Amino acid sequence: MTNSYDTELFNQDESPSPRICGIDEAGRGPLAGPVCAAAVILPPDFPRDILGDSKKLSEKQRLAAEIIIREQAVWGIGWASAQEIDRYNILQATFRAMRRAVEKVIAQDRQVELLLIDGNRTFPHAIPSAAIIKGDSKVPEIMAASILAKTARDRFMRRMAEKWPEYNFEQHKGYPSRQHVSAYRTHGPCPLHRLSFHVPDYPEDSVGEL
Repeated sequence: MTNSYDTELFNQDESPSPRICGIDEAGRGPLAGPVCAAAVILPPDFPRDILGDSKKLSEKQRLAAEIIIREQAVWGIGWASAQEIDRYNILQATFRAMRRAVEKVIAQDRQVELLLIDGNRTFPHAIPSAAIIKGDSKVPEIMAASILAKTARDRFMRRMAEKWPEYNFEQHKGYPSRQHVSAYRTHGPCPLHRLSFHVPDYPEDSVGEL
């Protein structure tokens, strides 16, 4: 896989590519659980063919890639809780999680020159940044970050399912499936739920697993 974004955006004057940190998140849409962000710097010899948009990879592919990313890349994971999401809103909480992930990377590698963030928004930082729409399907560093964020968050929600088994978090990871909405209507919110989020009102006869 080629880093076409390097050639098109940053190498027009044939200068060396900047040291890039890719950033992505998982968990902006759920009714429950934290938002998780990851930041990743890939080494030049990283096997980029194992990467892809985490949502399009199978769980087996994500977990296999996660092992290699954690072993070979410089990476950091950041979180923002459901309470932070309610207090600051989901966008600002996501940026808080991203900044936390970036700071963990910078603590390991102070040569970062550019932050590439999946989406259409950037957050203030001393390091220059650019937003890449659909970056998780275009930029290897963002692909790697998307994989780490999703696998870390999925693992967290499976652990939370042991604490609050009535919500079956291990199945829907906090997203608004019919099963989750039904459990929410029956049991009310737990400390993982985002109280500022709207809970869909599914018809009773359609409540069940998606």
